[in-house]
Amino acid sequence: MKAVQYREVGGAPEVVTVPDPEPGPGQVLLKVTAAGVCHSDIAVMSWPADQLAFPLPLTLGHEGAGTVEAVGEGVEGMTLGEPVAVYGPWGCGVCVMCAQGKENYCLRADELGIRPPGLGAPGAIAEYLLVDDPRHLVPLGGLDPVRNVPLTDAGLTPYHAIKGSLPKLVPGSAAVVIGTGGLGHVAIQVLRALSPARVIALDVSEDKLELARTVGAHETVLSDERATARVRELTGGLGAQAVFDFVGVGPTVATATGVAAVEADVVIVGIGGGVAQVGFGIFPYDASVRAPYWGSRAELVEVLELARAGVVDVHVETYSIDEAPEAYERLHAGRVNGRAVILPNG
Repeated sequence: MKAVQYREVGGAPEVVTVPDPEPGPGQVLLKVTAAGVCHSDIAVMSWPADQLAFPLPLTLGHEGAGTVEAVGEGVEGMTLGEPVAVYGPWGCGVCVMCAQGKENYCLRADELGIRPPGLGAPGAIAEYLLVDDPRHLVPLGGLDPVRNVPLTDAGLTPYHAIKGSLPKLVPGSAAVVIGTGGLGHVAIQVLRALSPARVIALDVSEDKLELARTVGAHETVLSDERATARVRELTGGLGAQAVFDFVGVGPTVATATGVAAVEADVVIVGIGGGVAQVGFGIFPYDASVRAPYWGSRAELVEVLELARAGVVDVHVETYSIDEAPEAYERLHAGRVNGRAVILPNG
């Protein structure tokens, strides 16, 4: 089968031919319908060798959807041809966090060498994907897999981040979204669906700010050295009750803390390596900083229900598997508006 792999440290992703996988006991083989391209992949491909916790080559893609092609011994309840989405943050399934469905916070994954597809285990940008356990599959029903495969990360991650701050997003409050690309433009829609907050979106690109307005942002602000003052002005000098940074580099984290109100939540989702300065006198009173990761399986079900209700609609650009390296180049250059989706069998 064809697959897109990161093969050597510092190299570019390549389209290669690898053996077709076969499901072992307890496993499910999917024929991949759609796979998302994410900035996390680019982050992984930028790490030096001493930071890689898994061997190369690695088949990329941690957002996956497909149809059940075959099942291994002992698998029950799966129907061949059934369309499913892949819940990506695999865990041990038995620790206290996994028992709550929060495999994104599995306490034993590192110890046991359990890795998400595309982030250690073979990923979804391939013609077939081997899933370790049927509990990591969620039925798509009638949802379009191409438009909704990004919800497995670009939807689930902001949903999980926002859900924890909903008590602060009361009428009259403000929520700031920094970075309105793949995750950020979904976050705006989730905020509009779940809260009465006034949504203020920041980005460095006018194209992405236009997308932010299209999906429901009340206000848009160019993310530059004047952004903090502009957001303060828009909030009457008070700042925002919740700030979601989907970039996470030093300047955006500084903006995030700079626009936070007293008792605000600052939620750093992006993995750009920025660090928030927190302390008495340099941070708003009683404000908090969180750094969430992905989301629970139950939350993925909830996100897909939002899509069924028509309140979340991902803006996608589609590419064939042979065009996947180009998709990564465009993403790295900031030229993907929304989410790039690969169609391995399209």
